[in-house]
Amino acid sequence: MAVKPVKAGIIGCGAISGAYLNAAKTFEALEVAAVADLAMERAQQKADEFQVPKVYTVEQLLADGDIEIVLNLTVPKAHAEVNLRCIEAGKSVHLEKPFACNRADGKKVLDAAKAKGVRVGCAPDTFLGAGMQTCRKVLDDGWIGEPVAAVAFMQCHGHESWHPDPEFYYEVGGGPMFDMGPYYLTALINLLGPVKRVCGSTRVSFPERVITSQKKFGKRVPVEVPTHVAGVMDFASGAIGTIVTSFDIWGHNLPRIEVYGTAGSMYVPDPNWFGGQVWVMRAGGDAKEVPLAFPYADNFRGIGAADMAYGLRTGRPHRCSAEMAFHVLDIMQAFHESSDGGKHVQLTSTCERPAPLPLGLTIGKLDE
Repeated sequence: MAVKPVKAGIIGCGAISGAYLNAAKTFEALEVAAVADLAMERAQQKADEFQVPKVYTVEQLLADGDIEIVLNLTVPKAHAEVNLRCIEAGKSVHLEKPFACNRADGKKVLDAAKAKGVRVGCAPDTFLGAGMQTCRKVLDDGWIGEPVAAVAFMQCHGHESWHPDPEFYYEVGGGPMFDMGPYYLTALINLLGPVKRVCGSTRVSFPERVITSQKKFGKRVPVEVPTHVAGVMDFASGAIGTIVTSFDIWGHNLPRIEVYGTAGSMYVPDPNWFGGQVWVMRAGGDAKEVPLAFPYADNFRGIGAADMAYGLRTGRPHRCSAEMAFHVLDIMQAFHESSDGGKHVQLTSTCERPAPLPLGLTIGKLDE
């Protein structure tokens, strides 16, 4: 089904914007028409590199009536403010994770979008990739029976050794849970549905980080957020999940995600990427690799915005919903609160599992 392309504008031309600009060229439903950044030279550089026709200030982009979707790729502490400005201008928004730095700001965005009648979606959209969609198909078709439990591990020693501007990873809205947790939690919700209760333990192992990447080599960064977070989740479906995210670990030999069912186990690829290997071990048998049954195995960041574009044209829900992103935010904040308060936290938010992609898609399309 061919659709008229939706014109989009990008606010925030940092490191992640290149992946969005590159992938956007693939999708028939999405056209990046303008870029904006507080540093105009950075916006101009991206426009030149990816042949984007317009370079705007933020105010100019929001005033352009042809732009229907804004891709908010700013740093986490600016997400809510920029979202609210876009919504007030009548634009739908797809933003980088996390949805906001706290529930209160996230709720303001949800309420504003509802009042204005626009859409809001949020990364990660990696669960729409070939690896995660194959896992979803395996699970929905009952290959491992009823899910009983899941584990998820994201452990490294932070990003100051390679990222040119790593400070925000250690500010409020950063840390391993708010930065990387959305990939793992969104993948688990896609597979197992929403969470009803959590508990967590957190710590700050290094109160200061030293940047060793070239641009800001030697700069000292104070750590404002927990850098090792361990949590347990009770899913509404009855499954129990365990997650550990850390910027304090030099090395490990743990899986990314595994899901355990009454009839077998599934080994899930890295949710930070779109492809990867899927393995299933049925009861009494050996683990066997499952061929990927869907397209989009390469780096297609921005596929969630393209899915929103289809939704705007057809009226169907978009898969990277604001409700799911807010639920992820609620879970992450609850882990921190549980550790601080020494008790379980009952979640008040919930969401629907996003609809799976249909089989038989060709690259560039998201509807049959």
